[in-house]
Amino acid sequence: MEGNYTIKLKKVIRQFNLTPVYLPENGEDIKVCSPDVERPGLALSGFFEKFENTRIEVIGKAEHAYLESLSGEERDARICEFMKMQPVAVVFSTELPVFDEMIRYAKEYNVPVLASEQRTSSLIAAIIAFLHVELAPRITRHGVLVEVYGEGLLLLGDSGVGKSETAIELVKRGHRLIADDAVEIKRVSATTLVGSAPKIIRHYIELRGIGIVDVKRLFGMGAVKDTEKVDLVINLEPWIQGKMYDRLGIDEETMEILGINVPSITIPVRPGRNLAIILEIAAMNNRQKRMGYNTAQEFNKQLMSLMGLGEDDY
Repeated sequence: MEGNYTIKLKKVIRQFNLTPVYLPENGEDIKVCSPDVERPGLALSGFFEKFENTRIEVIGKAEHAYLESLSGEERDARICEFMKMQPVAVVFSTELPVFDEMIRYAKEYNVPVLASEQRTSSLIAAIIAFLHVELAPRITRHGVLVEVYGEGLLLLGDSGVGKSETAIELVKRGHRLIADDAVEIKRVSATTLVGSAPKIIRHYIELRGIGIVDVKRLFGMGAVKDTEKVDLVINLEPWIQGKMYDRLGIDEETMEILGINVPSITIPVRPGRNLAIILEIAAMNNRQKRMGYNTAQEFNKQLMSLMGLGEDDY
């Protein structure tokens, strides 16, 4: 289900090797709930109308130089007003020295103050990217996620239709398993979905009649992957006699997941069909489409052109 997610500040500290200058009691357990990071230039100048204290604040060379340019009394007042807003954390980048006033008011208002060796722009970009993944909206779908020729294929279908068996065949053919049975899907950007497996079942697959199989141990590290983009949704369904299935591929279907439309196809399943090879072709065809070449459209153009010719032109 979708929801509001948080991570603890200690995870950010460890991820970016931040040095604690001051941490209040249980400061590492402070929850970060906003994926946005900002530089508090306006806030340090006294403008707080749009200030959000749920964001991590990064002080770079410009903010540091501004505070240094102030008189001692004025700098004290500016920092006091800023820390009184109780931002989730303040990070000094580029090994900048931390002002004594900052530490004093951090203790008074219980605000974590951290330091980093990284440059300001690089640090902000990295933290934003990290938080957008960690705090992304997410859902869990019953299905299988595999990587085939670099394409993330999300296999959906009723229980027993053959999703896991197809996935293990793909693994044997050199492709990689991401998740079986439960796929946790995160929306990490306006156009990108990333899938993974819940930790408890990561790298495992269930085969009826055999049981639980550890894919990583059986096939090696190259047969598994922790995360992968969802590039194509494949609906597997039992073959229904008389049902009209798409034979040209001109009509492009999509499935909406977390507000993003993902290309989708339906593949009928019946004895004798080699699903692994079909999915390999589907992956390559989808990749070709994303690179700008659509076989169905090109075939249709040739057909229409041929139909427009007279008999003497044959």
